[in-house]
Amino acid sequence: MDDHSDAVRRLMLAINRIDGIYYLFSKNQGSNENTYALLYAINDGKPHSQKQVCEEWLIPKTTINTITRNLVKEGYLTLLPGTHTKEKTICLTPAGKAYTETIMKGVCEAEQQALKDTLERFSPEFIDAFDCFSARVCEELRRRMQEV
Repeated sequence: MDDHSDAVRRLMLAINRIDGIYYLFSKNQGSNENTYALLYAINDGKPHSQKQVCEEWLIPKTTINTITRNLVKEGYLTLLPGTHTKEKTICLTPAGKAYTETIMKGVCEAEQQALKDTLERFSPEFIDAFDCFSARVCEELRRRMQEV
């Protein structure tokens, strides 16, 4: 088996740098990282349940529940009955959309510029490759957690 330790380390360092800068950016915008992550997750115009956000973004259910309650109190979120489930759908209110747009503006612009610059150097397939790597790491670690 090939030893890809250096390549894996570079990927993990890149992931941690991205996570770190999102953390710093959220703080700079007056938000905390988990609130920022929730708003990012639901800011795609699609319906989302708390359970779905927890599973897709790997954020603990108690954390999402606490943030959701706080954002509902602040008037940024509303909870609507789910269509085919007991799970309620998290929706941005008009005030929530305005707030999210304000705190996400800089990160969205930075992401778009970074992707544009990257695609000038590399094939768009790098996104599929990175997605594949992420999925495989998750699968392998989940499998190993079950073995314990």
